[in-house]
Amino acid sequence: MHDRWSGHNGAPPWVADIVRSFGGPDLGAAPRAKVRRGDVRAAILDVLAAGGPLNGYQVIQAISERTRGAWKPSPGSVYPTVQQLEDEGLLRTREVEGRRELHLTSEGRRYVDANPDLMAETWQPFADGESVTHGPAGGISALAPTVKRLMSAVGQVMAQGSDAQRVEAVEILDDARRRLYGLLAEEDA
Repeated sequence: MHDRWSGHNGAPPWVADIVRSFGGPDLGAAPRAKVRRGDVRAAILDVLAAGGPLNGYQVIQAISERTRGAWKPSPGSVYPTVQQLEDEGLLRTREVEGRRELHLTSEGRRYVDANPDLMAETWQPFADGESVTHGPAGGISALAPTVKRLMSAVGQVMAQGSDAQRVEAVEILDDARRRLYGLLAEEDA
């Protein structure tokens, strides 16, 4: 079954309206990490050190994969940085089948090896426990992705489920609602 909203950054408009009507968070595009000046530079060097020769597109994909999709730098930030790194002698390019393949130079490898803290700092905002798209663990915005997935599933059951499946969905949602209110009724541990 295909969810026509998969691949979109936000929840379906009707879901976002429902959540907002109850005072919930805006379920639009997920907030992005604040990428610091120099992070693109360090990320390029680090992914090349870890993954060997890559072309520019592959560097962008590697950064996106490493951050679980939370950061996908634009070609407009990557390619000028690649040129700068090449000018500094930290990487070199080579034409391979019509594409520019990026290689760390020995000086580039020494730079990465000499700056492990800088490399780690680049990825820190994307580390588990403090996700940039979810905020601090337990924060209110941590609920947004789960609410989006839940509402997407509800929408699919409403649109494509049988009558029996809709009745069962009501029971599941009623149980979830009772359990959530139960959480609020519990005393803080």
